[in-house]
Amino acid sequence: MALVEDNRLDDASFRISEATAADYVALLKPRVMSLVVFTAFVGLVAAPVMLNPLLAVIAILAIAIGAGASGALNMWYDADIDAVMTRTANRPVPSGRVRPGEALAFGLVLSVLSVLTLGVLVNWLSAALLAFTIFFYVVVYTMWLKRSTPQNIVIGGAAGAFPPMIGWAAATGSVGLESVILFLIIFLWTPPHFWALALFKCEDYGRAGIPMMPNVAGEASTRRQIFAYTLLVAPVGVLPWLFGFTSAGYGLVAAALGAGFIWYAWNVLAMPDGDRAMKPAKAMFAYSLLYLFGIFAAYLADSVLARALVLPGA
Repeated sequence: MALVEDNRLDDASFRISEATAADYVALLKPRVMSLVVFTAFVGLVAAPVMLNPLLAVIAILAIAIGAGASGALNMWYDADIDAVMTRTANRPVPSGRVRPGEALAFGLVLSVLSVLTLGVLVNWLSAALLAFTIFFYVVVYTMWLKRSTPQNIVIGGAAGAFPPMIGWAAATGSVGLESVILFLIIFLWTPPHFWALALFKCEDYGRAGIPMMPNVAGEASTRRQIFAYTLLVAPVGVLPWLFGFTSAGYGLVAAALGAGFIWYAWNVLAMPDGDRAMKPAKAMFAYSLLYLFGIFAAYLADSVLARALVLPGA
């Protein structure tokens, strides 16, 4: 009998994980993390208060760890649907390289570590915003919205829009209008960005049972909504200049990038029904990444230049 019971050790649930360091890095969603870190850094640098350089590094590291924790918890919960989607099937959990319990523990430990580090060493407002962002992404978006409504990206996009506010709060201990505008840029950018992806990954989302907009409302309605959101985000991208937070140089760059975004969205809107090549949607998805990077890079450059031009004691 003992020998029979010992055979349970061969069961998958008892096997020692074969995960490598690379698998745990993949759990952090490094590409998403890099965007979070960049936008948080812009919020921190654009703030009117210069944070001590060491504390600034600690703040950015804590935000990065928090973003990675969110990614790990997302992969833990979404392992079942990741397994049936071609673009996610090889992720560490659905592929079996990392066990679900390991991903859960990894994500929880990093979540607590990131929030406590930011709170104790920087300030508790930024830590509270980071904790809320992790909660919103994992619980509100991943566990609830993603599988229940085609508005999942619209509402859930708030999670990806908080980093510049967190960076701003880390530097100032407050939330200012400037950081709210940065939040709005990302928030309004998220739907057209992800719906462009959903157009050419529609079958993937359908197999997984995720109610993305093309699967629920159809491609034509999705294309119209992509165009509508792009018409919103383009002028919002110019608001920092209109409110006097940046120079006209930033305003010109933002206006040009916004015009390009609208042009790509128009091409998507004009796509013929049943176009399987999806070239306009793929082009818009690629440009949307360039747009967001360009907006925040221009904002960062403008902030750094403005600070450099201010004479000591002026």
